[in-house]
Amino acid sequence: MNDPSASLRSLCDSFDAEREGGGLFDLAARLFPICRSLTGEGNRQTLAILSEQIPLRIHEVPSGTPVLDWTVPPEWTIREAWIRDPQGRTVVDFRNHNLHVVGYSRPVRQTMTLDELRPHLHSLPDHPDWIPYRTSYYHETWGFCLSDSRKQSLVPGKYDVCIDADLKPGHLTYGELVLPGAKPDEFLFSTHICHPSLANDNASGMVVAARLAALLAGVSRCLTYRFLFIPGTIGSITWLARNRETADRIRHGLVLSCLGDPGTPTYKQSRRGDAVIDRAAAHILRRSGRPHAVLPFSPYGYDERQYGSPGFNLPVGLFMRSPHGTFPEYHTSADNLDFIRPESLADSLRRLLDTVAVVEGNATFRNQCPYGEPQLGRRGLYDLLGGANERHEQQMAMLWVLNQSDGGPSLLEIADRADLPFSRIREAADRLAAAGLLEE
Repeated sequence: MNDPSASLRSLCDSFDAEREGGGLFDLAARLFPICRSLTGEGNRQTLAILSEQIPLRIHEVPSGTPVLDWTVPPEWTIREAWIRDPQGRTVVDFRNHNLHVVGYSRPVRQTMTLDELRPHLHSLPDHPDWIPYRTSYYHETWGFCLSDSRKQSLVPGKYDVCIDADLKPGHLTYGELVLPGAKPDEFLFSTHICHPSLANDNASGMVVAARLAALLAGVSRCLTYRFLFIPGTIGSITWLARNRETADRIRHGLVLSCLGDPGTPTYKQSRRGDAVIDRAAAHILRRSGRPHAVLPFSPYGYDERQYGSPGFNLPVGLFMRSPHGTFPEYHTSADNLDFIRPESLADSLRRLLDTVAVVEGNATFRNQCPYGEPQLGRRGLYDLLGGANERHEQQMAMLWVLNQSDGGPSLLEIADRADLPFSRIREAADRLAAAGLLEE
């Protein structure tokens, strides 16, 4: 019996965190300046860069297409936007930072007083030097975001305001990659691409997902892997509307977001709460021996709530570091390249690889010699290499697997009950199966 996750374990064992972290950060730096939204050229540019790493299939869904209870929105194109004060000085300029404009703002070209302008200005008094990120996807309006220090410096008078943008029929664009495995059962990874110039949320998710796909493409796979690079909410809804039959094949899934900050790794459970992916992610975090968090499912968050909506009820959790909304830099200009760390990106990638290895290697066995403990010594199963502690752990792993393998508990459940690494339990199962003592 060959462990289907053996090649993945080898990949994990040879993982070069420094090299991986540097490459992930460099790719995030390329993606960071692009102005992305629900739709538009920025998303296409982003997917083109990611396609240099992995062979993405690009989908274009026309505006106005019904998707479940929603409709694909018009495509937003912005060319320039600025505010000029009574002296003709440019005090806000989209060219300096693409967070300066409220996402999906309608076109504006007029002169107005400061009092008329103020309702359209958004700032953060608690962080006077940061620019907030604001959107108005489904309500037609317009606005600017600026630092509160700049906002407070504005003087009474007439201001010229320009947002050169349009909302016209176009397309929603998303990228998809499928890596076929020995089985049609699928493991879904989904990450959102709609945020402009936010490094943690979510350039980090995009680059880690792309690198994970590239690494999995180079190893043998039991499961089929599907990677989605989509605009948030409307993207997952669009994909689900177009792939109802495909969705039925998803057995495990993770939404990836906020993977580059210095916070501790966090896993948010799927709607089911006890799916294999829930146990696998929790096992990997717990066995790391480092700070981590496992959160219960909530219907508020990222696209895990779409995949986990009642009609689909897919076992899709959310893997992140600091949860969205819990760090002050969230949805502000402070979520920049200085906020993310190469080592955090690499650590997130490594934990995802470990989780995949657990899911790939999980199986259920039946003891073929269940009456009394079989004699392991005469089968050479106690003659193992390693120090005393390692030999003891190997022997305990075999005893646990033999005792629990009655066709009920999976190897992951046995690993949790034995408080042993999954890789050790899987190794024991393979040795016992090779000796004829277990059958999958």
